[in-house]
Amino acid sequence: MKNLRQRKILDLIKEHDVETQEDLVNKLRENGFDVTQATVSRDIKELNLIKIATDKNTYKYFVASEPRHNLNVNRLSKLLKDSATSIDYSDNLIVIKTLPGVANAIASCIDHIQWPEIIGTIAGDDTILLIVKPKEAVEKYLEILNKLLE
Repeated sequence: MKNLRQRKILDLIKEHDVETQEDLVNKLRENGFDVTQATVSRDIKELNLIKIATDKNTYKYFVASEPRHNLNVNRLSKLLKDSATSIDYSDNLIVIKTLPGVANAIASCIDHIQWPEIIGTIAGDDTILLIVKPKEAVEKYLEILNKLLE
């Protein structure tokens, strides 16, 4: 039942701009799932969902990674928290500055997560270049990276 419910959650957030846990609870109930907000809260954590801004000045749930990549996302979050010194962007490029010697590990995590709009990473000793396509996706990945830093 849990797997079925979590698959439905992923479908719902792909099909709709789900802004709150309450919205998600209601949509699940409309689809025949008898859930509590506590259950949905646990599902959100297990599915590694985060909130990102929409172009309508609201927020919606987004899959930071597919569940099978949670270990890479958790590792990326830890590495960013421990080692990132800045994140900036220009056009379709994101630049992450790190402590010396850590950039390759962070770039490798990003590569293994396989976010669809990040078409490549280049890492030096303390700098990572992320190439994003289309450039409109840069804001989404800045939000994700900054959320992982929290």
